[in-house]
Amino acid sequence: MPTRILLEGRPGVGKTTLVRRLATLLRNRRAVGFTTEEIRHGGARSGFALETLEGGHRAVLAHVDFPGPPRVGRYGVDLSVMEQLALPPLRSTVADPAPGDLVLIDELGRMELACTAFQDTVRCLFESGIDIVATVHAHSDPFTDALKRRPDITLLQVTRTNRDALPEELATRLEGP
Repeated sequence: MPTRILLEGRPGVGKTTLVRRLATLLRNRRAVGFTTEEIRHGGARSGFALETLEGGHRAVLAHVDFPGPPRVGRYGVDLSVMEQLALPPLRSTVADPAPGDLVLIDELGRMELACTAFQDTVRCLFESGIDIVATVHAHSDPFTDALKRRPDITLLQVTRTNRDALPEELATRLEGP
């Protein structure tokens, strides 16, 4: 049975750092997916960038200066970033998975889920035999709530207390003995 882990935590608790650290610890797995991170100017958050795990391709996903639609809070979201950077490696993994592939997604959040094609791809991933680790927001959302209720999901709470130990624990679990 494939491994399905959702890492749930409040904003700023360290979910992105955890996923990046996990990706660097993996020795016997190919990590496919992306991370997102805040863009700050003058100490204030102005947007979010998306970066692929393979190749390190990076683009601004959401920004206060983007007009949208869609808009999530005060940010306009550039859905083409999801379509051009995030989706191709995920779709390729679904279509032709290699032994040892592991999908890492940071995150299944409102900005990313504004892309319907991303939602469809995530559904396909969760129906496949591919191992998945993804971060999710702590607030309620129909899409992520449905994932959290799946019987094959392990839902882990990320806190300031456990965030530093989780990457190594997960790497050990995912790579086996």
